[in-house]
Amino acid sequence: MNATTPITGYAPVSGLDMYYEIHGDGEGVPLLLLHGGLFNIDLQFGGLIPGLAQSRKVIATDFQGHGRTGDADRPLTSAGLASDVAGLLNHLGIGKVDVFGYSIGGAVTIELATQYPELVRKIVVSSVSFDPSGDRGEDQGAMEEMTVDMIAGTPMEADYLAKSPNPEKLQDLLNKLVCFDNGNSGWSEDQIKAIEAPTLITVGDCDMVHLEHAVRFLQLRGGDVNGDFEGVPASQLAVLPGTTHFFGLSRPSLVLELVVPFLDAPMPANERESALMSDSKTRG
Repeated sequence: MNATTPITGYAPVSGLDMYYEIHGDGEGVPLLLLHGGLFNIDLQFGGLIPGLAQSRKVIATDFQGHGRTGDADRPLTSAGLASDVAGLLNHLGIGKVDVFGYSIGGAVTIELATQYPELVRKIVVSSVSFDPSGDRGEDQGAMEEMTVDMIAGTPMEADYLAKSPNPEKLQDLLNKLVCFDNGNSGWSEDQIKAIEAPTLITVGDCDMVHLEHAVRFLQLRGGDVNGDFEGVPASQLAVLPGTTHFFGLSRPSLVLELVVPFLDAPMPANERESALMSDSKTRG
């Protein structure tokens, strides 16, 4: 098998037939890709998968109501989607992964790292805040109402209509995205500090997330230090120049240059020992 001929399938998870793809056949910890709202595997990660799958197994999935995964009679929440992902990994018999999540997928990545730490080794969290205060306030008004007409003629509309088993439910999906994590206050600073997985945070310099919030995220993960004297922390921050929220992964060569070395770097001693202990407990 190679990066251009994935294994595909549907996992029965929480009342969904959850679509997934597996690219590459490299050894080591697999990489799980989690897309953003209104996107899917192809739209979000299509340009990145060949590079990511050169030396590792890559698992990608379409969330509830996205891509080839049908909708269900429930809201979209980071907790619910994280539970779906945990069920998918269980279905595939995979015990631990690195996770690369964008936007809503980034929120699900944080939820996995906080609520399912035994499943996660390293995380890449892109273009998402850990607390609503980190989002630009002016964006909220624009997101309060989304209609099919607003995305008419876009790749998101075309892909939804072409791939969804529920093509008539596009407006329902938009309504659910407007209310994503409605009432959820995010994650506390203590929860972010307690994440065991080394973390790469990426954000566009013209993103919906305030840059100072991304820096605070880094600080909570042990970064923003004088590395020449204290050593370079396991967690890192990358700010992509000239980059908006919707186009945060539109330059594959730049994204790969950031993500691949982070994933390939050895685990710090304390995290590596913790991961080995967790693996031992899982096998036992």
